[in-house]
Amino acid sequence: MKRTVFANRWLPYLLVLPQVLVTLVFFFWPAGKSLYLSFFKSAPFGGNDVFVGLDNFRQLLTNPDYYDSVVNSFIFAGGVTALSVGGALLVATLANQKIRGLWFYRTALLWPYGIAPAVAGIIFLFIFHPAYGILPYYLAFVTAYDFNWLLKGWVAMTLVIVATAWTHIGYNIAFFLAGLQGIPASVMEAASIDGASPIRKFTAIIVPLISPITFYLVVVNMVFAFFASFGVIHAVTQGGPGNATEIMVFKLWKDGFIGLNLGSSAAQSVILMAIVIGLTMVQFRFVEKKVTY
Repeated sequence: MKRTVFANRWLPYLLVLPQVLVTLVFFFWPAGKSLYLSFFKSAPFGGNDVFVGLDNFRQLLTNPDYYDSVVNSFIFAGGVTALSVGGALLVATLANQKIRGLWFYRTALLWPYGIAPAVAGIIFLFIFHPAYGILPYYLAFVTAYDFNWLLKGWVAMTLVIVATAWTHIGYNIAFFLAGLQGIPASVMEAASIDGASPIRKFTAIIVPLISPITFYLVVVNMVFAFFASFGVIHAVTQGGPGNATEIMVFKLWKDGFIGLNLGSSAAQSVILMAIVIGLTMVQFRFVEKKVTY
């Protein structure tokens, strides 16, 4: 294998310097600041930080409302990951067929990924809001059922799960399409000659061959659901009704920016980061063994 040699020994370091700076400024510095603040009680409008040790964590772990947000986060992340990955695989399989105008369908399927989560939340708000939503308006003509997700927690949770999964499904479809197109046609033809049904080909050939992509997308979508779903929750439900859709990332924002309890908010961010890192490690430790490379 040919080895790349740079004329200037400092050029490789100069090329990676921008990415290193971005990582330091937007990841390591905020993470370090959150870890620091989690051990202090900070005045919201400035002043000296008072060291309180593990008191912020102790107060969180003895608060039942915090455990509710943890449970909500796991339900939310599990629903988003299952719906976005499973739905993307189904749609990508259909989009991989030889049909007229396939380029248009593939392009349209990727569009939702270009929509910001907050904007996606507003879109779903205009569709499902009980006062001015399009769907409740038309349902009123055909049924007496009052569709009001503002009063039912499980309906609100379902709504934000669907809205969040919709924002990420285009990203998943792109990866699945690439994986499906990489499957050799000879393998599928041989399975057809052997009399394999479409379902059999899907479960015995397609699923194992794209399992590395599936594993990657499960990890990415889980991290996305825990961290990057704030916009949808904030735009659609504000954590309600009650605290039914208050996930961890929304609660730490509310406690920090609304309640002005910076120490508790920082402690919540540390716990959230530890949970996501732990879940990722578990997936690489146990789930990756079932991946076919």
